[in-house]
Amino acid sequence: MKNFVVKTIANAGALAVAVWLLDKITLTGTSTGKKIGTLIVVALLFGLVNFLVKPIVKVLTFPLFILTLGLITLVVNALMLLLTSWLAGKLNLSFHVEGFWTAVLGGLIISIVSWALHIVLPDEKD
Repeated sequence: MKNFVVKTIANAGALAVAVWLLDKITLTGTSTGKKIGTLIVVALLFGLVNFLVKPIVKVLTFPLFILTLGLITLVVNALMLLLTSWLAGKLNLSFHVEGFWTAVLGGLIISIVSWALHIVLPDEKD
């Protein structure tokens, strides 16, 4: 359970950095509390998408992983971010990613920040 909370916090932090750095990734809300709540729900949604959909996509695109020496990971991460944005829209959450290239850059930012936060934040293995 602790590991789940740590991963959710890391995802929320990484998403917040992407929202802060990129103008075309938006998170709107009337108050800071509402924005934080939305960010946590979007982080949960992002984690769920990465847990359920990403492994299937990785298996289906395995030949492309080999052919591109893993660079297709950027595209897969972008697609997961776009799917999260679409699902957030369906759930009336105020999170939106505008465009594929924004999603590629956002996915890269989220991966780097999430990796850094996972190093800093405690884990069950500690």
